[in-house]
Amino acid sequence: MITRRTLLGGAAAGIAIPSIIGRANAQSRPDYSIPIEYTRGGPSTITRVPTSQPVVAMTFDDGPHESLTPQLLDILAARDIRATFYVVGRRVNMYPRLTERIATQGHEIGNHSWSHPRLTSLGSLGLMRELDNTSMVIQQAVGRPPVTMRPPYGLLSPRQRNMISEERYMPTILWSVDPQDWRRPGISVVARRIIGGAHAGAVILAHDIIGSTVRAMPAALDGLMARGYRFVTVSELVGWPRWNERDIGLRYAQTDDT
Repeated sequence: MITRRTLLGGAAAGIAIPSIIGRANAQSRPDYSIPIEYTRGGPSTITRVPTSQPVVAMTFDDGPHESLTPQLLDILAARDIRATFYVVGRRVNMYPRLTERIATQGHEIGNHSWSHPRLTSLGSLGLMRELDNTSMVIQQAVGRPPVTMRPPYGLLSPRQRNMISEERYMPTILWSVDPQDWRRPGISVVARRIIGGAHAGAVILAHDIIGSTVRAMPAALDGLMARGYRFVTVSELVGWPRWNERDIGLRYAQTDDT
């Protein structure tokens, strides 16, 4: 299946696809540092978590969107579902109150870069600026920084992933279920792909800036629940304390030039 990563990444796409790794464990600590130990695979990337429990993590990229994200939040609240939102820093800067609402309703917020570039095209300084400015604006909006990141288009080299893990204590979160909603295949197709692709420990990719995706969510979420799945945030999926209950703060200064 051709994916967005393949289309946009070219040769870089190959290095951005990690092996599926095992359970990640972390101790709760009152700072930004998150010790991570993996039972299998590389030390910096998660696509799924092997588990016998029927749990999945719904994740939404590229927001917040001024009208669609509130609709999605209402859909999630009606079902008492917590999700993880990988937000773009400049959009958080535009909609800090909406970002605060995401966190207040119990969802986790992750780092999806400041301007949504191909991070593989950036040097180390540019990469860290994209992440640091985003972490800072999330901290300013909701009072805590993100503890995981997701690269735009799924593009990130192994060297970059390891650097982010070692220097910013954030693992890279990719996905194991991709409905390719960015192609806008239609509401029923998106819902069917999410339900059909789901598995225990799945990280499910979707986008809250696409109207048809948001409109597909009632059927997708209800279908997953009908099959016995429970919803957790990414932090909960990997066995960490809930993000909104941790005492964490930034441990580095904001980089220049947002």
